Amino acid sequence: MKLLVTGSAGLIGSALSSALKKRGIKVIGIDIKAQSNCEDYGDILDYNRVLDAASQVDGIVHLAAVSRVIWGEENPKFCWETNVEGTKHILEAALESPLKPWVLYGSSREVYGQQERLPVKETAPLAPVNIYGESKVAAEQAVKNAVKRGLKGSIVRFSNVFGSVNDHHDRVIPAFCLAAFYGTPIRIDGRENLFDFTFIDDVVRGMLSYIDILNKSPIPLMPIHFTTGLGVSLEEAAFYAQEASVHNIEIIEAPSRSFDVSKFSGETSRAREILKWKASVHLREGIHQMLNQLKSS
Repeated sequence: MKLLVTGSAGLIGSALSSALKKRGIKVIGIDIKAQSNCEDYGDILDYNRVLDAASQVDGIVHLAAVSRVIWGEENPKFCWETNVEGTKHILEAALESPLKPWVLYGSSREVYGQQERLPVKETAPLAPVNIYGESKVAAEQAVKNAVKRGLKGSIVRFSNVFGSVNDHHDRVIPAFCLAAFYGTPIRIDGRENLFDFTFIDDVVRGMLSYIDILNKSPIPLMPIHFTTGLGVSLEEAAFYAQEASVHNIEIIEAPSRSFDVSKFSGETSRAREILKWKASVHLREGIHQMLNQLKSS
């Protein structure tokens, strides 16, 4: 078997690619952030590059994206082009490929916007509040449209995936862990903000289960959350980092960002029923694991 992973240099893409290779699966990667002399280097906005890769594989895990809300706010045009038009390139290439690969699209909790009832079910209305969320909704719709044309395409929705010290250092949990390790202040943008933090190892395990089903099932599956079902406030997350530190860490509070969703946790029953999957690593344990990574690096 051979699979294409877009966004192969990112947090989820790199971890998933490694896990697939350990299973003996050949992986082709595409990522604009890969080294230019690396075979994984490529841009999903380059249709010929995408088509060439899609023509060689049995399945595609599409993770490449402008992957952060703040980046979307800073450059909305590029966010839309990458997340929507880039996804359409993947879908068209899969439909055009003689191998007819399935496509598993990595979406986000941001598609829901600010929901009143938690935990949020996959069937909740999609009501994004920022350009990043809007682009993810549009990309999901493109997947659904491609399915109507014969694509075997499915959607997973992630929430605050964490677990590597090599992730972007200004993301909330890596930032908290670096502060805990070096003894610098932790900044909280909205202490009561509540999120569903999901450890990378759990996400990869879920993705592997989903891939196993896609390789066997003749029909697309419904969207599925990879979430814990538990909301943790930023104040509580900062406390876990403070607790794990050998330093006396100062916590600095700041207002919430105007373009952020303030509260989310994702319902997990669909993942349990279809994939027999549930998250096993709590945020507190994950923070300790990340601090151990920093100690051994």
